[in-house]
Amino acid sequence: MPKPSPDAFVIGAGVCGLSSALALLRSGLAVTVYGADLPHRSTSAAAGALWGVHLVGEDERIGHWAAVTLDHFRALGTDPSSGVKEVAGLHAFLGDQAEPPDMTAGLPSPARADKATLPAGYRTGWRYRAPVISMPVYLDYLVGQVIASGGTLRLGQPLRSLAQVRDLSAAPVIVNCTGIGARELVPDDAMTPVRGQVVVVPNPGLTEFFVGERAEPERITYLFPHGPTVLLGGTEQPGIASTAPDHAAAGEILAACVAVEPRLAGLPVLAHRVGLRPLRPQVRLETSPLGDGRHVVHNYGHGGAGVTLSWGCAQAVSAEAARLHG
Repeated sequence: MPKPSPDAFVIGAGVCGLSSALALLRSGLAVTVYGADLPHRSTSAAAGALWGVHLVGEDERIGHWAAVTLDHFRALGTDPSSGVKEVAGLHAFLGDQAEPPDMTAGLPSPARADKATLPAGYRTGWRYRAPVISMPVYLDYLVGQVIASGGTLRLGQPLRSLAQVRDLSAAPVIVNCTGIGARELVPDDAMTPVRGQVVVVPNPGLTEFFVGERAEPERITYLFPHGPTVLLGGTEQPGIASTAPDHAAAGEILAACVAVEPRLAGLPVLAHRVGLRPLRPQVRLETSPLGDGRHVVHNYGHGGAGVTLSWGCAQAVSAEAARLHG
């Protein structure tokens, strides 16, 4: 006997798709998540990920979404299995920076760093605490929560059009969390890939994060400790869609991070990760008709803030699905 159609069919098994699925399940809907690849191979897996709004289009809803997600991460910080931990750290600048970084909006007031504590070459810095998320661990946690809540995870070929989606699932609500894939699926020409590359090495004992601005707009130096490992970054290359690791770029990342933290020198590289941040002039979180009385709730275009906005957007998706089912 064929299984009944779910109430909602979520396309995309990254952080936005899994978070949306979990919010829908917790609202009482039956949910299937469809991914073209395992969550560990999604763009989300390459994220740092430090909570903070960064590299995302203008949108008056962003502050609320980020605040909802911050509260969610703070609650998860007490659960080691989630991969979420609130960590102290430093955001440093090459020039004078009179105000705290924009990405600290919503956090307790950052403190101006003593110049004597800044790495060589940096003139100002701000210290604060924020959630840092080990994405491979967090993605596993989300998958486990989705399955435990009765959801289904399904893998298949990449979907190239909404017509394919219409034929694949009879669910009355489709949730589009395809990230950069929405450029072809919808299609949406407003989407721009912003390539990010990071390097993972063993942790030599680091407990604080570091973010350092660079003179080159396509480079930023960051170190995010994730227990036994440290994620080192990174690049921001708009318009580049290759997900193959660039070993010259990896060498530059390592050199820049060693200059900030000498204890990283000579450590073996455990992994190279590359992801395409799905940048759009504005996050698309809205509903459009699919046909036959069905609807698509779009949730994509988060740029470099997908993790930071994930739970706030998931709650908005759940509210919209409830309205459509109502």
